[in-house]
Amino acid sequence: QVQLVESGGGSVQAGGSLRLSCTASGYIDRPVCMGWFRQAPGKEREGVATLNSGGVGTNYPDSVKGRFTISRDNAKNTLYLQMNSLKPEDTAMYYCAAQPRTVYCSNRISFRYWGQGTQVTVSS
Repeated sequence: QVQLVESGGGSVQAGGSLRLSCTASGYIDRPVCMGWFRQAPGKEREGVATLNSGGVGTNYPDSVKGRFTISRDNAKNTLYLQMNSLKPEDTAMYYCAAQPRTVYCSNRISFRYWGQGTQVTVSS
């Protein structure tokens, strides 16, 4: 049974930082694509960043480019999202996702496993 558990969300003021973590338990067939997504109320889900088993990432959307950094520690089965210079428009539920047995890693692929999400709220 694969589980993804996110943590690290919270409430911060604009300009602040947060570091999200996603720890995977259970066996996931490699290579594994992992990613962060977010969804604000009334908006569609947005892909924030993805990273494959080899640590190769994809382009960040313009909305977070230069402020967010995705990383992973394969030994700890943990995915991270460092978020700096947060803005009120970053307010959303952030989800971690994993897709097994895939070489191609992108927020455009279908992800099999999802976490329950962690809320990030940025006040102005």
